[in-house]
Amino acid sequence: MSNLERCCGEYLNYLVVERNLASNTVAAYRRDLRAYCAFLNDRGIEDADDITRRDVEDFIAARREAGSADASVNRALSAVKGLHKFLVREQLTSAHPTLTIRVPKQADRLPEVLSIERVSRLLDQPFAQTPAGERDHAALEVLYGCGLRVSELTGLDMRDLFLDEGFVRVMGKGSKERIAPITGTARDALSRYLHNRARDSLLSHCRSLNVSPAVFLNARGTRLSRQSVHAICEKYGRAVGIEGLHPHTLRHSFATHMLAGGADLRVLQEILGHADISTTQIYTHVDRTHLREVYLSSHPRARG
Repeated sequence: MSNLERCCGEYLNYLVVERNLASNTVAAYRRDLRAYCAFLNDRGIEDADDITRRDVEDFIAARREAGSADASVNRALSAVKGLHKFLVREQLTSAHPTLTIRVPKQADRLPEVLSIERVSRLLDQPFAQTPAGERDHAALEVLYGCGLRVSELTGLDMRDLFLDEGFVRVMGKGSKERIAPITGTARDALSRYLHNRARDSLLSHCRSLNVSPAVFLNARGTRLSRQSVHAICEKYGRAVGIEGLHPHTLRHSFATHMLAGGADLRVLQEILGHADISTTQIYTHVDRTHLREVYLSSHPRARG
């Protein structure tokens, strides 16, 4: 292992232990830094002291030429900048090749949002009266009804449910715990999934001695994966004419519909688990855009 690879390992360990970053973020940074080390190794560079600004710029240019999306390139640059800042602060090197390199500001991309009518079509469609069908219905209702990320949905354990009190305990990004309200059709669908013994039926297929505490289970009686939730969204979305439905679209739709219904931005920030209010504010733009589209499509003289 080269000196540079050991430095990357120390930095990633710092992100996990000190910064408490989400596992997905750390995994992405690990991939970026692995590619960075490979690029530098091809140039015969194995020590952090030997890296120049030109090396970093050439690495970023190579990522772009390879067809990486702007967001992926910017994330890789952030990982590299974070690495070198860490190494200088820990006095592992005196070289700081990224000191004057800035991560380009990305233009805000408005998230895709479903109309209330399309959400209703999705959630009110007939679901099979089977353990898997009841699970799928409950999962979709909870994604939209609580505004959860897909990882938060799959991470729910039975001990996190307080249905009588009307809330669920959610473990968000960076292992930050929060409370999300659950009422109406989301609570009803989840209650049916549990009380009709659909979960118990799925759990009976588990061959492990360690019984899964997860709320949402797959056909083997183990925790439902993120990929499976993606497949569920696509399947039931396609059934009502919504192609390529992504779980995050339901979260975006939840937030937009909450704001349209008069929810306070700070309250919405708390429910969504955003660390920064500026992240939540994007939904004010989505809401205005959505209202304009409705107006243009509905008013008889809106288009002149």
